[in-house]
Amino acid sequence: MIKLFHELSEYCSKLATEKYSTSFSSAIRLLHQDLRQPIYNIYGFVRFADEIVDTFHDYNKEELLSEFKKETYSAIARGISLNPILHSFQGTVNAYNIDHALIEAFFYSMELDLNKTAYNPDGYKEYIYGSAEVVGLMCLYVFCEGNRNLFAELKPAAQALGAAFQKVNFLRDVKADFNQLNRSYFPGVDFNNFTGQMKKEIEDDITLDFNHAYDGILKLPAKSRFGVFVAYKYYLSLFKKIKRKTPNTILEERVRIPNIGKAVIVAKAGVRNQFNIY
Repeated sequence: MIKLFHELSEYCSKLATEKYSTSFSSAIRLLHQDLRQPIYNIYGFVRFADEIVDTFHDYNKEELLSEFKKETYSAIARGISLNPILHSFQGTVNAYNIDHALIEAFFYSMELDLNKTAYNPDGYKEYIYGSAEVVGLMCLYVFCEGNRNLFAELKPAAQALGAAFQKVNFLRDVKADFNQLNRSYFPGVDFNNFTGQMKKEIEDDITLDFNHAYDGILKLPAKSRFGVFVAYKYYLSLFKKIKRKTPNTILEERVRIPNIGKAVIVAKAGVRNQFNIY
């Protein structure tokens, strides 16, 4: 019956992805069938760790994260875990030989979220790498399916895409991060005096990440290109909407793309994919 346990664990990761992110789950469904479950497994793991530091305020978050980290490495080493999310994640890590240093960097950034409230430029870069770029690299291991030369070629673009997604999330979630969690990720930015110039400098940096990422998307294998392109287009649309907002609006509301807007993005991307026009 171990096969049933494997299936149940993978279902839990898929369900976690669908519950926490309709956008990512929609993009994952556009990947080749062979790639979908491994990406669900990565996202479920990342989401659980993020939940510990962001929402478990009535519990000892440091202790919970430490236990989760220890259980993660134990699961990878043993090839099994009674935690379904970790069991499915270890299966993907071991199947695709994902570098454990990426996992370590991810946990380091999650640990920073327990107490760190502001960042200098170097700290910001390090946090972005651990919280987002390494997730893109984990996914790239899956997309390249063992082709290490392709992985090396696409690594910078995968990091840029992860960074772009995370920075857009930071802008979108300024209200919650700053007012509720007392976090300010962008170095040198005072959200008590958030100016248009500050916002523009952040946006210019994100634009560079998106441009770099796009070049890499074009070189992805066909099995992953369409799904990643849709995720890229969704975040790019969200970013463009944020750019149209004033600094005060960003501080007062969480910008969203409505479901009809997401459907239009998928439809347009589908047409471009059909004619191989990216």
